[in-house]
Amino acid sequence: MAQLNRRHVLGLGIGAIAASRFSRALAQGASEAHGMSAFGDLKYPEGFPHFDYVNVKAPKGGMFSTIPSVKAYNQSYQTFNSLNAYVLKGDGAQGMGLTFTSLMARAADEPDAMYGLAARSVQISADGLTYRFIMRPEARFHDGSKLTAKDAAWSLTTLKEKGHGNIVTQMRDVVKAEAIDDATLVVTFAEKRGRDVPLFVASMPIFSQAYYAGRVFDETTLETPLGSGPYKVGRFEVGRFIEFDRVKDWWGANLPVCRGLYNFDVVRFDFYRDRDVAFEGFTGRNYLFREEFTSRIWNTRYDFPAIKDGRVKQEVLPDDRPSGAQGWFINTRRPKFRDPRVREALGNAFDFEWTNKTIMYGAYERTVSPFQNSDLMAVDAPSPEELALLEPFRGKVPVEVFGKPYVPPVSDGSGQDRALLRKAIQLLNEAGCAMKDGKRMTAQGEPFKIEFLLDEPNFQAHHMPFIKNLGTLGIEATLRLVDPVQEQARRNDFDFDMIIERFSFSTVPGDSLRPFFTAQAASVKGSYNLSGIADPVIDTLIEQVIAAESRAKLVFAARALDRVIRAGRYWVPQWYSSKHRLAYWDVFGHPAELPKYLDMIAPDLWWAEANKTATEQAK
Repeated sequence: MAQLNRRHVLGLGIGAIAASRFSRALAQGASEAHGMSAFGDLKYPEGFPHFDYVNVKAPKGGMFSTIPSVKAYNQSYQTFNSLNAYVLKGDGAQGMGLTFTSLMARAADEPDAMYGLAARSVQISADGLTYRFIMRPEARFHDGSKLTAKDAAWSLTTLKEKGHGNIVTQMRDVVKAEAIDDATLVVTFAEKRGRDVPLFVASMPIFSQAYYAGRVFDETTLETPLGSGPYKVGRFEVGRFIEFDRVKDWWGANLPVCRGLYNFDVVRFDFYRDRDVAFEGFTGRNYLFREEFTSRIWNTRYDFPAIKDGRVKQEVLPDDRPSGAQGWFINTRRPKFRDPRVREALGNAFDFEWTNKTIMYGAYERTVSPFQNSDLMAVDAPSPEELALLEPFRGKVPVEVFGKPYVPPVSDGSGQDRALLRKAIQLLNEAGCAMKDGKRMTAQGEPFKIEFLLDEPNFQAHHMPFIKNLGTLGIEATLRLVDPVQEQARRNDFDFDMIIERFSFSTVPGDSLRPFFTAQAASVKGSYNLSGIADPVIDTLIEQVIAAESRAKLVFAARALDRVIRAGRYWVPQWYSSKHRLAYWDVFGHPAELPKYLDMIAPDLWWAEANKTATEQAK
């Protein structure tokens, strides 16, 4: 991967030469645009006043508080010890993205469209390899210093060199980022770059080059970084909570992409090591908003007094986004897991039907695909278009790839389906994992042992029946419950047998697939490729997804890729829900219709209702 000079700043003479070169590159038919998307489709015209889904009259004020429900890069659900959330080291605090500005902002009612934020416009060369961003002159950092193209160029270069491994992987097709002057940023991409790489670049935080002149970027720190976003870091206590204070005179507040957003004076994240304790914190009004991910709690514990008298509201909202994959990911870097028959046998020992009925109140559906709940998921036999992509690999992939895609078997719901366990034994024997003295041996001749790595005690109940069934196969399986910091360290080093993860992709995936499934990512410390997938066929199909010239071609390529990934049995599939289960103290308002592609239900679109707050506090 090409490395750029971290402190590269163009001199006047060099800048003039570069400007001439970029001018020629952009001359062929490119026009300045207020937004961009993977296939060029934009819902909102130039000069649009605001996104359709916001309430531009939403009042400002109040507090929004919650517990983490999403994470990225080095973040944890349970704790934090660093305010640097874009590097491998440490556990980054939730919400740090609120303190930074990016070149463009996403529209939550379009699959992938972005519109100008720190950059007012973009000009794209005819070959799609050169993007020229024109910066807004009013953009400022929180100390009043000007945010320029030089800061943006330095930020992209530094993230490509020193950012979290998953950022580095997604920026592999960024050749260079250069500032022609304070107002003009030019980003050059490699040929055959992923369609979503420019979108990823435009979403990256912009740091102050001057601020980092005397600081090391890729270290953990509790020093508040200089930002330029709608919020600043406020009070925090490491591992317990962090607050973000709204910047009252923020320079971007009246931009079309920001009107009606960022309404709370304070946004707070509270951290708990245990889900049951976190729930008790919510009932005690220690935080105000909760998305419920535990069906047992949703079905049995939302009967406390504040629910009964209406002080706490419950809502179930549809989640139409692709739900992706969730499961126990199997570390194929370890020899005992390299045979797909072994991995399939492990899957046969998990009784989803019993678990869903007995532990999860029938609230979930089985996930089978990394593209679950989207039209990118393969179904039935391959279409002619999919076969055309798969035929060159005949003999290099399992025969099943050319038939119906793999789906996990449906059990009899007994918790110990004898037919599935017999099939698992057959698969293990075929893979050379024989029984010896009452114990299952690996193909390498060692006792077959599996350690499940976990950092949340609430998931223990889901492991125990699975572990019991593995025991009937002669496999000695154990559960190791560790603290979140240790779990993150072991995850980063791929020091585990099996571990739980959930991920999903947008409706137009491209380069975002690389950190999860490519051979390159398999060796990158801290990457999302937990299973260690390193299959040249998968690598090639990912490149074909990236190269798709239309939405239709993208769908066929993704389905072909889906078939090959599922044939590898790289994880034991778990479950998903197509609903958001929300509970919140009745002090909030939100738009009647929330946008389809919103990553997080709150706090961006919600607001504090002053009359509700006063009424609730009086009770």
